[in-house]
Amino acid sequence: MNVAALSLRDLEYVVAVTEERHFGRADERCNVSQPSLSAQIRRLEEALGLTLFERTSRRVLPTARGDAVARQARAVLAEAQKLIVLAQEGADTFAGRLALGAIQTLGPYLFPRVLRALRQRFPELTLNLSEGRTADLLDGLREGRLDAVLLSLPVDDGALAVFPIFDEPFLLACPAEHPLVREAELRADKLAGGELLLLDEGNCLRDQALAACAAGPNAGRHATSLETLRSMVAAGAGYTLMPRLASEEGPDVTGLVVARAFAPGGPSRPIALVCRATDPRRSSLEQLAAFFRDTAPEGTQPTPV
Repeated sequence: MNVAALSLRDLEYVVAVTEERHFGRADERCNVSQPSLSAQIRRLEEALGLTLFERTSRRVLPTARGDAVARQARAVLAEAQKLIVLAQEGADTFAGRLALGAIQTLGPYLFPRVLRALRQRFPELTLNLSEGRTADLLDGLREGRLDAVLLSLPVDDGALAVFPIFDEPFLLACPAEHPLVREAELRADKLAGGELLLLDEGNCLRDQALAACAAGPNAGRHATSLETLRSMVAAGAGYTLMPRLASEEGPDVTGLVVARAFAPGGPSRPIALVCRATDPRRSSLEQLAAFFRDTAPEGTQPTPV
């Protein structure tokens, strides 16, 4: 097959079908009719001499070789995107499309606070926002599906650039009638009992809570999200650590949960903006990190530059 006959659009189709596992969702994502997308995939398979996808009446799965082609297609598309980025980098403003991800315990609480100011500061920037767990976000960043992510440190990868932005304290959320509400001074390392509620494994907040409370890996009961944790606390199931942006001090609107600050020096988590070290927009992404640092929400502590 002549390389000149292979288009970037073909690669976009392959990546879309691989990630969506469905031709109907892939055609919506690519803004093309399903017959056209299916026909182009067929032509590409014939030209390459291999089967990219295993098709059944209920689902579409990439073959082993198809999965390898999709991985390389992502890399080619990411490099192609750099051509556009390089052209834009000479401009005075940070412009173009930016796929920005955030960990699930941060994004829903940070984005609403900063989006208005963010759009005013970078009016030429088109944001595609998403949320996920740390490992998935970092995979998306390395594979080029994401351009930058907001997450909690540490990040140990020399291929990534890390720009710390602020420290976010944890609050203790406990039932309104719990004795901890009346405790004179709260210390996290005194909370390792059976009432400690945690997020499921694979969530960085779970590991941070375990470390802060000096608890073992099997401590407490588990929930899938912060909001479920909050409901479990309201139901009297126990207490938990909540990020400051996800919880205000004092009683909540139901009167069933009270959030309290820890004694000075209490637990917190460092939040950073992370991007690929090779991204040609690195200087602009540093400006974005500075924006998040300058607009750090009340209750957090901006990281000194």
